[in-house]
Amino acid sequence: MVAGLRTLYRKGRDKWLFQLHDSEPGTVTLGMRRVFIVPTRPGLAFVGLLLVMLVGALNYSLGLGFALTFFTGACAVADMYLTAKNLALLRLSPGRAQPVFAGEEAQFELHLHNRTTLDRYAVWLGFQADGEPRQATDILAGGDSAVRLSTPTLQRGWLPAPRVRLVTRFPLGLFRAWSYWRPDAKVLVYPAPETPAQPLPSSGAASEDGHGTVGLDNFAGIRSYQAGDPMRHLAWRQIARHDPALGGQLVTKHFEGGAVAELSLDFAALPVQLDLEMKLSRMTRWVLEAEQRALPYSFHLAQHEYGPALGDAHQAACLRALALFGKEGQA
Repeated sequence: MVAGLRTLYRKGRDKWLFQLHDSEPGTVTLGMRRVFIVPTRPGLAFVGLLLVMLVGALNYSLGLGFALTFFTGACAVADMYLTAKNLALLRLSPGRAQPVFAGEEAQFELHLHNRTTLDRYAVWLGFQADGEPRQATDILAGGDSAVRLSTPTLQRGWLPAPRVRLVTRFPLGLFRAWSYWRPDAKVLVYPAPETPAQPLPSSGAASEDGHGTVGLDNFAGIRSYQAGDPMRHLAWRQIARHDPALGGQLVTKHFEGGAVAELSLDFAALPVQLDLEMKLSRMTRWVLEAEQRALPYSFHLAQHEYGPALGDAHQAACLRALALFGKEGQA
């Protein structure tokens, strides 16, 4: 109970002190109240030097010593102002995040927009949980910049973007200014494909070329290329005569004979001794293998029933269903 109270206290303190938010949709502008600044170690050493210079000027009544001390102190104050301005009024927005498989690095694209007349240099970005930021960028006046931050994935489902910390020490490095941002972005994490891969289900499975066993080698001519046609069936001699880059059309060899058998990927047909995550991993591997071998396949998982098909859209729909299976509130 004490640990829970401490967690609530820290969360409330950080939210009030550092203006932390759970999620910030759309474009966010960093106002001055969201920029925090403290001296760095060189900055503290610089303050010590100023004190020594001031004491020396007082002891010896040196007019030039006072002038040098106050001028140097003014430079430090100017550096503090410029360091804070290097972050203030930046506009932040999330970009696209491509789906990944569990165990891979999720990539979050973040956009920084500078709509002021002040160039911004050496702005460092990173996720708060990763410690010191490792990605740096410059944003020219009126310009934009994009940064990709990665974080490991451990399980399937939606992975929201962690809190981002922006840090700068520009221009002199005497002060460190930072701010926090929680982008409204998330990555869909697919189940990790099973390794080693198990053979595709044999019942009703098609051959590697998508045909039955009868008449597989009966060449019937040339036809226009269609999405999902195996690469080995491309008619390279005909393609070479008509360069696709110059407007030529891709053509493929056509075979007649056996009917196309249907490859069915049915979650309910998997062995009962497998646990849920292993079943989802096996289904994921089969979806990828069927796409790689250009085998039309149907997909059955609870309420998700997809007929025989191929292509990016079909694969994405199947993998999405696998990633969100049993995740209430994430579908």
